[in-house]
This record gives sequence, C-alpha cells and structure tokens, in this order.
Amino acid sequence: MKKMKYLTTFFILSIVWIFGTNYLLKLYAPSPFITLVEHTKEVLYVVLAGWFFYFFISKMEELNASREEEKRLSTLINSMVDFVNFKDGEGRWIQANDFGLKLFDLENVDYKGKKDSELAEYSDFFADSLRYCEISDEEAWKAGGIIRVEEVLPQPDGSNKTFDTIKVPLWNGDGSRQGLVIIGRDITERKIVETLLEESRQQYRSLFEYSPDIVAMLDLNGTITNVNPQFQKITGYNANDFIGRRIGELLPDNSRQLVLDRITKVIKDQCPQMFELNVPHKNGNPLMLQSTSLPIIVNDKLAGIICNSRDVTELRQTEERLRRTDKLSVVGELSASVAHEIRNPLTSLKGLVQLLQMEDEKHQLYYQIMLDELNRINHIVGELLLLAKPQQIKFIEADIQLILYNVISLLKTEASLHNIQIELEVHDQQVMIECEPNQLKQLFINIVKNAIEASSAEDVVLISLQSTDDHVTVRVKDDGCGISKEFMERIGEPFYSSKEKGTGLGMTVSFKIVQSHNGTIKFKSEPDKGTEVIVQLPIKHDGNNEVKTN
Repeated sequence: MKKMKYLTTFFILSIVWIFGTNYLLKLYAPSPFITLVEHTKEVLYVVLAGWFFYFFISKMEELNASREEEKRLSTLINSMVDFVNFKDGEGRWIQANDFGLKLFDLENVDYKGKKDSELAEYSDFFADSLRYCEISDEEAWKAGGIIRVEEVLPQPDGSNKTFDTIKVPLWNGDGSRQGLVIIGRDITERKIVETLLEESRQQYRSLFEYSPDIVAMLDLNGTITNVNPQFQKITGYNANDFIGRRIGELLPDNSRQLVLDRITKVIKDQCPQMFELNVPHKNGNPLMLQSTSLPIIVNDKLAGIICNSRDVTELRQTEERLRRTDKLSVVGELSASVAHEIRNPLTSLKGLVQLLQMEDEKHQLYYQIMLDELNRINHIVGELLLLAKPQQIKFIEADIQLILYNVISLLKTEASLHNIQIELEVHDQQVMIECEPNQLKQLFINIVKNAIEASSAEDVVLISLQSTDDHVTVRVKDDGCGISKEFMERIGEPFYSSKEKGTGLGMTVSFKIVQSHNGTIKFKSEPDKGTEVIVQLPIKHDGNNEVKTN
C-alpha cells in the first residue's frame, strides 16, 4: 500500500517538474537565468529523483523490517500455548494470538481496533466474559503496575477453564495510558490436580486427626514426628512432650525391646507388624494397646513408619473376666457333681475316726490330725457348694458396724493366738445399708482372716468404715508380707492361692458376694509392705430384692 503511494507521488512530481520547467523557459526566455536553468534542470531532476529514490528505498527497508518484525512477533505469540493480547490505551485490541481468538470464538472476526464490549457482539456465549474483561482491565490500570489474577472462563460444554492472567499496563512519558499487555496461561489441569491433592490431604488429615485410635508418625531413626489428638485422650500425656523424641526413650522397660524389634522389622522387610504392649496411663493405671506398624512409602522409597494403636484395655479385661467366669462355671459344674458324693463318705470317715479316738487313747495325736484334715475337706466342700448352688438372697436393712463387730469377735481369738491386734475405726451412729448380713459377714471374715494370716507377731490389722449418702467404704489394712504382682493379677481365681494349703476359693466367694451387692473390691499391696483391701458397697440395693448368684 505504502509502496504504491510513494510511486504515485514520484510520477506526479516528475510530470510537474518536466512540464513546469518547460513552461517557465518559454515564458521568460531568453535570459541568462533561464539559460542557466535550461542547462541545469536535468541535473536538478536527477539529484531530486536520486534523493526521492533514496528516501523511498529507506522507507521500504524500514517497512520491510517492520513487517518482518511483525511477522516474527506474530509467529512467536501464535506459537505460545498462552492467551496473548495487546491493547491500546483505550482498550482496543491491537493484536491477539490464535489461541486467544479461538478461546473467545473470534477466529473469523476483524478484531483490530475494537474494544471487548464491541467484540462481545460477535460471540453469544462469551459475551459476558468479554464485557467482564473491560472491568478487569480497569483494575490493572488503577493498580498502576503489573497485576496477577485467576480468572474462570465458562465453556460451552458446561466445564470451566481457569487462567492465571498477568496484566502489564504501559504508560506514556506524560503519564497517559499507552497500552496493555495481557498474558493468560490455562491452569485448569493444575487446579484440578491441586484440588484432588487438597482433597487427599484433607482426607488424610481427617483420618489422622479424627481416628478413634492413636496414630503416630516416626522417621527411620525412630523419632516421633507427629501424633494425633487421640494420643492425649487415651494416654493422658500431652503430645507436644513426645514429638521430636525417640520412641525407645519413652517406653517402659518391659515393652521397649518388643517395639524396637518390630520397628526394625518394618524397616528391614517393609511389611506390617502387629503386636500388643502394656504402657502406663498418666494416672498410673495399666493401658493395653494393640498396635500395627506400617511402612510409609514415598516414590518407591521407605520414608518413615506409621503406628496405629488401639486401646484394648477394656476388651482384655472383659476377656479376663470371661475367662474367670468360665473357670467359675467349671468349678460350679464340678462342685455340683462331686460335692454331695464327697460329703457322704466324709461323714462316715469322720464318725469312724471319732469312735477310734474314743477307744484308743494311745494314738490321740493321729486321730486329731485326721479329724482336722476331714474338717478341712468338709470346709472346702462347703465353699464349693456355695459357688455351685444358686441361692435366694433377701436384702434387708442391717447395721454394717454391727456386722464388723461380729466379725472381730469371731476372729479375735485367732488373732490373739498370733499376738496380732485388730483395731476398728467406725462412726458413733449406726450405718444402715441394704444387704444380706450373713454374706457380708462371710466376706469380711475372709478378708480379715487373710490379713491376720499375712501379719507377723505384734502387727496391727486396722479396719475402718467411712460412709456417704449413697455408699459405704470398708478398708482392711495390714502390715504383713503383701501380695506379689503376679498373684495380684490372678487374685480371685479358684484354686489359685499364695498359701501353702490354700484353695483360692475364699476370695472367689468374696468376689461373688461383692458382685451380688453391686459393689466393688480393690487391692493395694506391695511385697513386704502390707496390703489394703477396699470394699465399697451401695447404701441402697439397685435392683430386685432377690438376686440369684452362682
């Protein structure tokens, strides 16, 4: 276009020069000046024509260079996978790449010199988006510098495309608007991945934080890197006191090696390991945890260990109670089948021994030993029958202080024989509870008798009574030999006793009496430091007046 313009101008000026100079020569000839002009006009024409062609060639070179630069720029922006748009200071489109034209469905539109709102007329679906672009561009002008925003562009198929858009305002020297450069990168896939990653992270966080079990993260050195809130709820310890410390330093001696061996096996074999361990609660109570250690694999490499620990304390205690119940059931069945069969020949043997004792004075010691052992067998059979035979228990109001007085009266002689004192601390007034008095008497006889047998000469067995509005507490404390930890765990089991001739049935019966009264019985003991038995019974019996026990 410009080339034709320059050529036309040259031809017009050439014609004007030829005809103009010839006309002037005829008009003013002859004269010396005209003669000079006549001889120099060709030279001037050549000079002027040369200058014109030089100017024309320079302009054409500049034009070609500009076109080449524009072509390179167009090739560059069209090869980009981003949306690129150049606008002037008024918001009119100067140039956009093919990606941008296709994005707004403007491929066949002469967009140059038009604003976004004008181009909206050519695209029904993207009309609102194009109008919004003017609002967004204005925010870039107001910011006065480069801004970066995320813009969501709805698509005809119902989906959305998200663009990370950079807008660069350009200013003239006088501060007026020169132009706006807009570059937008499609980050839809990245946003989808980020969303999925965030969902996965939130699912992991929910699984970690809201798991009903303890979840602990360890590095390959056995250092705790994180634990969930359930840790404090189950163990009572603050999680911050454990994070950053090695697990081997925190475990009790009886569990440390087991856990370290399992962790080592997880690291070596990269397979799950299950185990149970006993750890103390912060309040000192025993805690049984069922743990599973799993390897954490990141990029096919072992990155750490995750330990999931479930509190199975109540479950194991229930299993232990069931085990004891099963043993009691076996005892009951055995008792029911043999107790009566034993007592019949037992009565005959006892009668015969008594006859021999009356007739033979020489062997009185032997007969007395035989009678004592027969009485002992009879006592054991009685306890077996107590466990085996269901009884009708009638609860009545009774003074528990009177029951304790009766117990002391029965055992005072035995205590005196061993030079042991029994002291009683009770209230001044009556303490009435609903109970079966004979069973409570049997209960406290068993407990106090055990205390006497565990004590040494000149020791004191202290019995104390405390009461509140809803329950009474009886404590029997001695300074005897105490109970070993092993026996403490199995106390109450039939046929398990620390005494040389004990059967364990006495404490079994005691447990059943406490259970039938809806009470509790606890033991506090250390070897060689004595034992304290704490029996707590309700003032009012919660349930029917008649309860069956086995």
